[in-house]
Amino acid sequence: MVERTPPRPGEEAARTVRGPAGFHLAAGLRSVAAMTYQSTAWEPVRRHRGPVVYLAIACLGMWVAMSPLLISGFRRGDVREETGALAEACISAAMCAPALAAFLVVRLVEPGGRVRDALALRWPRPWRRGVRDCLLGLAVPAGLTVVALALGSATGTYPLAELRWGPFLGWLGGMAVQVAVSLPLFFGEELGWQGYLFPRLARGGGARLVTAYLLTGCAFALWHLPTLLMGGQYPGRPWYVSVPAMLLSCTLVLPVFTWLRLRSDSVLPAVLAHAFVSTASVGMVKQFAAPDAALDPLHMGLTGWPGWLAMGALVAVLAATGRLRVPTTTPSPTGGASASAGQRAVSGR
Repeated sequence: MVERTPPRPGEEAARTVRGPAGFHLAAGLRSVAAMTYQSTAWEPVRRHRGPVVYLAIACLGMWVAMSPLLISGFRRGDVREETGALAEACISAAMCAPALAAFLVVRLVEPGGRVRDALALRWPRPWRRGVRDCLLGLAVPAGLTVVALALGSATGTYPLAELRWGPFLGWLGGMAVQVAVSLPLFFGEELGWQGYLFPRLARGGGARLVTAYLLTGCAFALWHLPTLLMGGQYPGRPWYVSVPAMLLSCTLVLPVFTWLRLRSDSVLPAVLAHAFVSTASVGMVKQFAAPDAALDPLHMGLTGWPGWLAMGALVAVLAATGRLRVPTTTPSPTGGASASAGQRAVSGR
């Protein structure tokens, strides 16, 4: 049994035409249809259809999840303010939106292959290097936070308190539990940003790679717009201050997450880094500060100018040493050459 190839656009209409005049008309329709079918003018549309659908679903999910807080008029006014049950529930639901969007796009808009492979949801290989990559995912943001707090303290913008080892070790144990418990929620974010969006925008390398870093960083920041409007990351600041600050923070931290993702061929180190930045790093700002001192995120931690300097310096080093590029080959566990982690990351395999 011979399978019939579906007609290209215009061919079905051409077959209905009869006679000599119809022959020329049919030939013309086939020619136009072939040009339309093969035209490279539609390639950008086809290439970006998935990312556009992804962003639409992820952002819609964020706004829907945060709508109870927005409707209630909630506004965060202080860094030390505790998060209520409703806010925790809304934030948790919102953090699942990027992963849901990525899953739907990979299954429905760009079908083909396993979802786990398409989103780099795997343990880094070989196993021992995977352990190192995961530890690096925790150590890098920890080091950046320490540098940022040191810069703030040295310039007088961060009220550093005297370190007491007893309370600190207790806080450290509690924070480790908090990071572990919240880890699934950060899979919800990074399966979207590092698992799906960045690799699709970075296909082709070159100038597209720079564009991918900038666009993914900006999308990552603007996705937080509902929380920024409620003072989430910058309590007490108006939106026209918090939104540019978040754009700068996300554009600088995203290459760090991406470096961890590319070198490991897995989203897991990026997930760990994101979890540390959003939980332990924020906790360090409050833990090491004088108890009664006022805290301003714009002048301390990774969300303020000390963090921007620390992250900017690291990103500059990574860029200068080629670590933000997509590599071409990488040694396989058996000693031969294999497809690179970066190639698989960008191809979605």
